[in-house]
Amino acid sequence: MLAIVCPGQGSQTPGFLAPWLELPGFADRLGALGEVAGLDLVAHGTTSDEETIKDTAVAQPLIVASGIAAAEALFDVALSDLPVVLAGHSVGEITASALAGVLTPEDAMRFTSVRAQGMARAAAVAPTGMSAVLGGDPDEVLAAIAAAGAQPANVNGGGQIVAAGTFEQLEALAAQPPAKARVVPLKVAGAFHTDHMASAVEDLRALRPSLAVADPTVPLLSNFDGQEVTAGEAAVDSLIAQVSRPVRWDLCMESLLAKGVTGVVELAPAGTLVGLAKRGMKGVKTAAVKAPGDLDAALALFSADADQQEQSA
Repeated sequence: MLAIVCPGQGSQTPGFLAPWLELPGFADRLGALGEVAGLDLVAHGTTSDEETIKDTAVAQPLIVASGIAAAEALFDVALSDLPVVLAGHSVGEITASALAGVLTPEDAMRFTSVRAQGMARAAAVAPTGMSAVLGGDPDEVLAAIAAAGAQPANVNGGGQIVAAGTFEQLEALAAQPPAKARVVPLKVAGAFHTDHMASAVEDLRALRPSLAVADPTVPLLSNFDGQEVTAGEAAVDSLIAQVSRPVRWDLCMESLLAKGVTGVVELAPAGTLVGLAKRGMKGVKTAAVKAPGDLDAALALFSADADQQEQSA
């Protein structure tokens, strides 16, 4: 079995979609998804500068649309016909939910747009941010974050926990870091996945009645506890609540290992989750689909997995 994983905010870089526009129909698909979100995602994925695509209201729809379009370019069969499990980190969980059939691609873009705008507004209420804590004992890291008054926004595994809170709280954490750990400020606009985002949760609850929700057709993991969600309504509940509660990517990786996953394919804009997998899922093969030229490596993982299943049958 292989895992298809979808990255979150911060994975985007200027011009990362330029090579993808060489694929027939990709620009049209990206443009159509952008129309739903009211954004020119073709421009944002190719010519917009770093400051522009760092904006939460731009970054999140850009990342979700990129993952959906990349998956459609990668697979010429339904994912439900393949031995795969889906998971996404933060906003990437929306991408994974769309690929699993919980939301249509169009509803996924509507959801992402409301989420991004709501989180941007929430972040503007007070100066807040996030810092990565690299290394250290996990329990000691969590204790240090709590002592500083901050909150653990992402427990990523692989020796990485992300703290979020006011700038004063993050400065206090940096001044007294956990043993054998370093604190690195992140270039994000607010304290995501904390109670600072409560108003964005309400925005999504207001949107929910207009969404067409279906049960997943492919195994789908939740950021909440890393467990598989089998009901569409529960998956959407998780997506909404996720905005103001921690992302437990460490538990997602544990579940992938427990399911016997032998390879991880990360969709564009790829790199971050493959890096975590290399540290937290030792021995599992990885493929980061950053550009169309990486499709062959991803397909090779599927071929190798199919051969392995035939030999064990």
